Amino acid sequence: MVTAAAKIPMPKDVKLKDKKDFKIIGTSRKNVDVPKIITGKPLFGIDIQREGMLIAMIVHPPAFGMKLKSVEDSSVKTMPGIKDVFTIKVLNDDYTREFFDTCQFTEVVAVVGNNTWQVMNAKKKLKVEWEPVPEHTLKRNAFGGGTPSTVTIPAGLESTTDHKRKMAEMMAKPANVERKDGDPETAFKNAGNIIERTYYAPYLAHNCMEPMNFFAHVTGDIVELAGPMQKAELTERTVASRLGIPVEKIDIQLTRLGGGFGRRSYAHWLIEAALISQKMNAPVKLVYTREDDMTSGIYRPTYTAKYRAALDANKNLVAFHIKAGGIPESPLAADSFPAGAVENYLAENWTINSNITTGSFRAPRSNFIAVAEQCFLDEVAEAAGKDPIAFRLELLERAIKSPVGKDHDYDASRYAGVLKLLRDKSGWGKVQPNISRGVAIYYCHNTYAAQVVDVKFENDKLVIPRVCCAIDCGIVVNPDAATNLTEGAIVDGIGNALYGGITFKDGVPDKNNFHSYRMIRHNEAPRAIDVHFVQNDFDPTGMGEPAFPPVFGALANALYKATGKRFYEQPFISQLNSSRGA
Repeated sequence: MVTAAAKIPMPKDVKLKDKKDFKIIGTSRKNVDVPKIITGKPLFGIDIQREGMLIAMIVHPPAFGMKLKSVEDSSVKTMPGIKDVFTIKVLNDDYTREFFDTCQFTEVVAVVGNNTWQVMNAKKKLKVEWEPVPEHTLKRNAFGGGTPSTVTIPAGLESTTDHKRKMAEMMAKPANVERKDGDPETAFKNAGNIIERTYYAPYLAHNCMEPMNFFAHVTGDIVELAGPMQKAELTERTVASRLGIPVEKIDIQLTRLGGGFGRRSYAHWLIEAALISQKMNAPVKLVYTREDDMTSGIYRPTYTAKYRAALDANKNLVAFHIKAGGIPESPLAADSFPAGAVENYLAENWTINSNITTGSFRAPRSNFIAVAEQCFLDEVAEAAGKDPIAFRLELLERAIKSPVGKDHDYDASRYAGVLKLLRDKSGWGKVQPNISRGVAIYYCHNTYAAQVVDVKFENDKLVIPRVCCAIDCGIVVNPDAATNLTEGAIVDGIGNALYGGITFKDGVPDKNNFHSYRMIRHNEAPRAIDVHFVQNDFDPTGMGEPAFPPVFGALANALYKATGKRFYEQPFISQLNSSRGA
């Protein structure tokens, strides 16, 4: 085809097919792998089997802020089926890391054997000593290129209690002003009523159902790699540098992801697998246990945000202030709603460095700031004596007709359109016996998503009868797939909002498997989810992430209506149980 195409003259102008003539885009198509998935056919990295393949596992430090000091492996090497035990340096100290090279445990112990059970048993017998890591810096390339940044990694064994104290201290100090419209200081000084609330979210583990794994076969200067990952082109450069083999000699074959959510962007386990194969001169499949994955990062950062709103004597919103920060990044989106809709507006942020490894988590940053913003707007609407949807639509009308300040990052007309569609499809305003309802809307990753969550209690147990969702993602390429992504995001969001969270004591996470890290159960998922798409001709945008953030806030607002208690800290389950006397 390439040869034939090369003979065709280059056209000066290319007329694209009119959108009204699309025959495939906009129609539902089934995933071609569905029959294989439901019948258990090999599709995932964990399924890979090759002749002569060895199994490898790693042992990483038990706490963030620690590194390998020594290992006693003589007795382990003689255990049945064990081929070798050795240390590997995952990333060299002077290496300028790619954006997703965030692994802090750069020196680990590899255990290699004939099968998983033998390697797991050997792992438990290893005698390893660890020592503190001093403060150090590393260079990291920006996402998409640009000048590398220098990141400081502090020393010490960090704890959640210290994190919360430091975050509170940062909230009390002046922060970086990212946006300022009007004169918010004067507006707050002259306000008839000021509402102030602080929100907090913990670290979250991704908990992909398929454990981290990768196959590697390094023979001379030829590298064959296969497994589940999300950012192959960036990790490929790191592998080439670490192995000393040109990129063109490296072949990465992508299998299906058994869950990604951002976790599989940080494929240091691919580099580990390649180094182990190179050392063993054999095909190797590296497998993480659930404990390995949950205790070695990558986590959703921990965040906090303080919101303030000023109402005048007539209960009109006249000023809005947000100060947000986190460890190690801020969730602030300074130009997001209600920026552009309030005359006096101030947005500030701050950050605290950490040695706990964090990274992208489904809808990065939005997954926290959306719930804080949408919960706070509900409180402001209540103080103003207005319906939550009507209050938001009033603000959006201001942003449409006479926007305030510099450009905001959303199209207020599309924002309002999604909210109106949700209002109509959900039957908002119609009283339903024993049902409490909450609403939230958020714009992120170029898509507008809004949800109404219905909750009730049956025999003192939380039940979610229905979630109604409205989406504006432009042209819907595959309606079935878009609906599936929305349903998955809603269930995932509810589970994380209710149960998700990891805390640390002296650098050690408090959870290491599903017996302690609570995941949503099948019988806790919404009994019905209906999804409605705005029909327009805008170019298609994202669907994997945007439906995730608002459901946290819609759930919290519904729970307030059901219990009379506002929810300011995730996970919600502790406060929910206490409010119900459980």
